[in-house]
Amino acid sequence: MAAKWMLQGNQMPFEITDPSPRSYPKSVAFVRRAGPIMVTAGVDTFVEIENWLLEEASADRHMIDLLVKLIGRMKAAGSSVDRLTLHIGTLHPQLVGFAWVWNVDDGFCDEVRVADAAIDSDAYRLNPLQRIVETGETIRRTPTEPSAQAEFPIMIELAAAGMTDYVAIPLSGLDTRNVITIATKAVGGFAGAEIDCLRRLFQLFALHVQRHSELKISENALGAYLGYGAAAKVLEGAIKRGAGDSIRAVIWVSDLRNFTKMSDVLEPADMLVLLNAYFEAMASAVAAHGGETLKFIGDGMLAVFPVTVGAADASRAAVSAAKEAIARLDASNREMQITCDPEQGGASLRAGIVLHEGEVFFGNVGAPDRLDFTVIGAAVNEACRLEALTKTIGRDLLMTEAVARHLSHDVEHLGEHQLRGVAARMSVYGLAG
Repeated sequence: MAAKWMLQGNQMPFEITDPSPRSYPKSVAFVRRAGPIMVTAGVDTFVEIENWLLEEASADRHMIDLLVKLIGRMKAAGSSVDRLTLHIGTLHPQLVGFAWVWNVDDGFCDEVRVADAAIDSDAYRLNPLQRIVETGETIRRTPTEPSAQAEFPIMIELAAAGMTDYVAIPLSGLDTRNVITIATKAVGGFAGAEIDCLRRLFQLFALHVQRHSELKISENALGAYLGYGAAAKVLEGAIKRGAGDSIRAVIWVSDLRNFTKMSDVLEPADMLVLLNAYFEAMASAVAAHGGETLKFIGDGMLAVFPVTVGAADASRAAVSAAKEAIARLDASNREMQITCDPEQGGASLRAGIVLHEGEVFFGNVGAPDRLDFTVIGAAVNEACRLEALTKTIGRDLLMTEAVARHLSHDVEHLGEHQLRGVAARMSVYGLAG
């Protein structure tokens, strides 16, 4: 996490200093922070915390909120815990899991996400977490002991922070990757009675962790396949056929140029690499500008930029995303080593992108037992028909008047065209120059 935060004021951006700068490895990305945790001594007992975990704690939807409350209650009950981390495995194409890190020095609790690359690092292989995931055993060490530091290098860091005792405990449940660790600065380490109390608390807390873990897996899996906006609606209960909303949006339809020709001359494995590079460039640019990718259809992609404030903002965001996507494809072409038959001159990624704005239905369509969450409507059909013109006109980006009117100084009129299946001729625009 950076030591500085940039905030936008009424007039000019201004910079404030992070009150507790922390650094994380490249494979660990900061998500959010809570705290500092305020503790009122003597207002809780461990028995009261157990009752809270059995009753009110289930109302918290976000793990960081629940964990902050648990730590505050533990400290109020007199716990000597000075550092606590929680680690949850997940099902995600790019992540191995999430973690939460709290220490008493600043009182803040950070939520981070951990990329797959982390499991190949020495920091993970030489960490107690790796052993717990493999064996399910509880690990307790004295950080100041040379043998503990040789076994687990993280003990050197803990000893430097003044920790005298460290315990890593697997959380019982369906997922063996869920682990909680605690450390203390207390002279002599944790007392036996406190460890017993904490174990009982964590057995109850493990039920909440499992609940949050399964919710996070559901969000990740649905988000990866449906898009995160659609996934949120499904998880909120919009699962019946016909359930959805009428929204206004800028529709993005794109297609990979020369897909059929490349499929004929490339090996399937190389074609898969090419398609993934293409879709990554497209979808990452859409996401970077606030859009949402809804589906991949063969070599085509459908995305939307919902109109939340005004069509102008959504239109400009979509055009910026299209420019960035084209630039990303150019960069991929320079980096890729895939080659076709010499007569084809090598593989090259180019896309035809169309932007159109209109009213669409955003919701469930399909058969009773096989649904798809997508957008439908005349605006979607018109955008799909317009995409064929990218080849005819020879432009990588085309837009309709509904989008272009918000970018008059950046676009040029390319004439009116009759689209198949569309009654009225449509004015088509491209980027100027």
